[in-house]
Amino acid sequence: MDKSSILGVILAIAGIVAGLLMEGGNMGQILQPTAALIVFGGTFGAVLLQFPLPTVLAAFRKLAHVFAAPRKQSDRLIGQLVTYANKARRQGVVSLDADLQSIKDPFLKQSVMLAVDGTEPSELRKIMRVSLDSTAEGEERLPSVFESAGGFSPTIGILGAVLGLIQVMHHLDNISEVGRGIAVAFVATIYGVGAANLFFLPFAGKMRILLHAEQQRREMMLEGVISILEGMNPRMLELKLSGFIDDAKRQKKERAA
Repeated sequence: MDKSSILGVILAIAGIVAGLLMEGGNMGQILQPTAALIVFGGTFGAVLLQFPLPTVLAAFRKLAHVFAAPRKQSDRLIGQLVTYANKARRQGVVSLDADLQSIKDPFLKQSVMLAVDGTEPSELRKIMRVSLDSTAEGEERLPSVFESAGGFSPTIGILGAVLGLIQVMHHLDNISEVGRGIAVAFVATIYGVGAANLFFLPFAGKMRILLHAEQQRREMMLEGVISILEGMNPRMLELKLSGFIDDAKRQKKERAA
């Protein structure tokens, strides 16, 4: 599990609950099933109206990656490509046909397959660039699902609060219940604003960073396979692909600054 994501969720929830308890409140005051139904039902209904169902399901499947520990795939990928380069240098690119079955990544497998079939480097780049751009365009929609949810939920929370206040107005004859009713009504606003800023928007941001890293790995695969096809020296290939890792670290530092 990704310690950063898990710690972030725990700190966010713990901080709010601790603040509530320090002010003399209790959990029962904010655990309102009706408010949760209005906010989350309305939010996901709006999201389904905006996005196709397959896109929404794909976004939630991708959500598991937000909590998964980042894998050090780049170093292993460079080692794998250098191994292929050494083999191709000794036995020819066609010899990589025997390694196709062991390649798990579909993008890398397709790239190597085209190289083995004798595709020219320029044509291979064009073909795989189409696949790369298409994949990137599809993945770009996934964080947008949670960004939209983060935009809808605060407004629907206000809608839930207004609905609660309407019910309060119908019971003004019992003034002792008015204060409690108003407090319950505003729980929907808490759910809407809290879900947006503690979960939906952070999920979208983290997912966008992870998808960018995956896109960069595919770029590395494409450059590696083309370099092998062009007969680049394995040591030069390793240095070339290491630049992708350095760029990733630099961009991460820039985002943190």
